[in-house]
Amino acid sequence: MDDVGAVRSRMWRAGSLVEEDFQFEQISDYLGQDGCLIWVDLCAPSQGLLDKLAAELSLDPQAVEDALGHAERAKATRYASHTFLTAYATNLGPNGDDGSGPGERSPLKVARISAFVFPHGMITVRQGPDFDMDAVVARWDDNVDLIKYGVGALVHGLLDVIVDGHFETVQALDDEMEGLEDALFDDRTLDGRVQRRTYGIRKDLVQLRRVILPMREVVNGVLRHRKDADAPRELDSWYDDLYDHVLRASEWTESLRDMVTTIFETNLSLQDTRLNTVMKKLTAWAAIIAVPTAVTGYFGQNIPYPGFGKEWGFVLSAVVIVAIAGLLYGSFKRRDWL
Repeated sequence: MDDVGAVRSRMWRAGSLVEEDFQFEQISDYLGQDGCLIWVDLCAPSQGLLDKLAAELSLDPQAVEDALGHAERAKATRYASHTFLTAYATNLGPNGDDGSGPGERSPLKVARISAFVFPHGMITVRQGPDFDMDAVVARWDDNVDLIKYGVGALVHGLLDVIVDGHFETVQALDDEMEGLEDALFDDRTLDGRVQRRTYGIRKDLVQLRRVILPMREVVNGVLRHRKDADAPRELDSWYDDLYDHVLRASEWTESLRDMVTTIFETNLSLQDTRLNTVMKKLTAWAAIIAVPTAVTGYFGQNIPYPGFGKEWGFVLSAVVIVAIAGLLYGSFKRRDWL
């Protein structure tokens, strides 16, 4: 078909893989066959393709619209002939990606994956190549003995990879926050890096929370639909473990949000403390300098200095003033006092 972007497919019988990359027009035929399990992946499909697919497979129009939308919430919705899933995968790029500076990572990346789940197959829809389906296929191949239990194994493998990605993202943010905590109490860190990194983490955690928290509803919805459909109970323990991972990722995200708020407030407190310390030092030195200035000024002591009344003496005094002022300026600048 001309309007197919990138299509990938697999077909199993009795738990064994028998065909890959079959013809797109065979989807409805395979879905209607007993003992046949299929998976089809559509990457960046067109509206026309999904409309044809919807007409052939009786897809709900609302689900088709959600599959192409850009601001849908993660959810699991059951329709007459299928279940529609939407979830978000996350990834933190390595340092220096996307134009970030040295020692800085790229922003949080989010990729949406939708799926139409039928009794004998699953059709996944991706809006772009940001999410790599190879990891999902590898997960199915690693647990090939589960494929015989039907489409529930395919759904579990997809959601398991997505949730594992959530864990990796949260772990990366946790590690970054540990480095941020160390930088807080480093007196040499006096520029705006801590503030920028703190703000970046807070922004990523807000976005990550919007992705992770709804996953509890998604997995719960899948579990309810499995019970209603009398699905094989052999996968129940796998789904229970998946739900436990979702809960742990949600709780971890919430704890990090509290921690980054604490770091932000601690940074402000430390800045106030450092400012008070600087002011005390400057006040002490000003008091020391004020004593001889006051005494000599009170008694009007204009004692002749080397070069007094000479042209070179004026030049010498001007050089001394400029040199001392330059040294003080450089010292204050290094401490970020100016």
